[in-house]
Amino acid sequence: MAGADAGPAGHGRLLAVAVLASFVAFLDGSIVTVALPSISADLGGGLSTQQWTVNAYLLTLGTLILLAGSLSDSFGRLRILRIGLIGFAAASVACALAWNPGFLILARAVQGTTAALLVPSSLALITTAYREPGLSRAIGRWTAWTGTAAIIGPLLGGVLVDLVSWRLIFAVNVLPVALTLFLMAGMQDRQAQRKAALDLPGALLAVAGLAGPVYALIEQDRLGWSHPAVVVPLVAGFLALGLFVLREARTAAPMMPLSLFRARNFRYGNLVTAAAYAGISLGTFSVTVFIQETGGFSATEAGLAALPLPVVMLLLAAQFGKLAGLYGPRLFMTAGPLICGAGFALMLAVSPTLDFLTQMLPGLLVFSVGLAVMVAPLTSAVLGSLRPEEAGIGSAVNNAVSRVAGLVAIAMAGTISGGSLDFPGFHRTVLATAVLFAAAGLIAFVGIRTQPRQVSGADAP
Repeated sequence: MAGADAGPAGHGRLLAVAVLASFVAFLDGSIVTVALPSISADLGGGLSTQQWTVNAYLLTLGTLILLAGSLSDSFGRLRILRIGLIGFAAASVACALAWNPGFLILARAVQGTTAALLVPSSLALITTAYREPGLSRAIGRWTAWTGTAAIIGPLLGGVLVDLVSWRLIFAVNVLPVALTLFLMAGMQDRQAQRKAALDLPGALLAVAGLAGPVYALIEQDRLGWSHPAVVVPLVAGFLALGLFVLREARTAAPMMPLSLFRARNFRYGNLVTAAAYAGISLGTFSVTVFIQETGGFSATEAGLAALPLPVVMLLLAAQFGKLAGLYGPRLFMTAGPLICGAGFALMLAVSPTLDFLTQMLPGLLVFSVGLAVMVAPLTSAVLGSLRPEEAGIGSAVNNAVSRVAGLVAIAMAGTISGGSLDFPGFHRTVLATAVLFAAAGLIAFVGIRTQPRQVSGADAP
């Protein structure tokens, strides 16, 4: 077990550490969005500063998370978590003190790098310490709290920017980091570690393989798909990913053992993750932009409109995680995405003039319930099919899949909507979102199996 404490009290402290460590990483990815106009007005640089303030964080976080998962398994969850927390706090202070766009973007890249150390290690703490049915219940609680960060972030950020300064949205990270480090005092790693040599060539290929396509997706909206600055990193990235797979199949000490994918629930669970998180990212992005640009909502009102999601998640996610631990994940992973898709299908009724309470709120509530049904069982099914010493890299793979799927979906939002999130564009986008969720539910129904916790490679292919 990772952690020095035993029993319910020790597990409670460990869960609090896991929640807090992941929460700050998720929160920082979303809280910055409402501060972008103030940042560019203060530091200069216009739209470019705004784009890269967000993208520098997402790019390093998304590309380094696989390496972070391998480090977690090889050198200990708590050790990597402490390093990540200290680095994240230092980078946050640097962001708050930034005096020009270049320094802020560099600090945000470092912040994303250290954030990559937090999520795999925190989830691996849970999967190492708990067994079913407690594992699904604990992941449900982790999901309920950390899943609210992306929604609470814009509202909290708006308040801090309006009342004090954009710099406070970064400086405030020091408080939860300090609390997390305090709770970790005296805790020690006890998990079985993989004791493998660090696969540096594999790590570099993984970084290049993810960074190239992610960079291309970010820049294609500005430069177009045919521009060399988009085509070259896209092709080079896919080539690096192919070489990464070959490397991992042949090396004696792989960073990401391909044997992970022999576990049926891990394999199909990541397919469900790709479809569902593409739907989540596309859907929430389109709703947020639509109600502001077409509906005339302010940024603060848009944040308030999103509150049903964290409220429903807090109330229900842990309960569905508990039920999945008792009855297995397949039912919930099938029903949850279908309910989410039904919520977005309800938004096809949106028409001029927008009436949020009757045209959008019902769909958002249904979507929130579906998300609460799905997320904890999905995470539990994916990670519960692996050995405890593989939990770090398993979590990293699943997180990388979700983030890359989200980036791809948002990059395609303009193409799907027809270039504008007016009423017809919004209808096309929510329909595409509903289709993505339906695909996720179908994959779960076909591929996921209800089974006891197994080691990777042990369940039927």
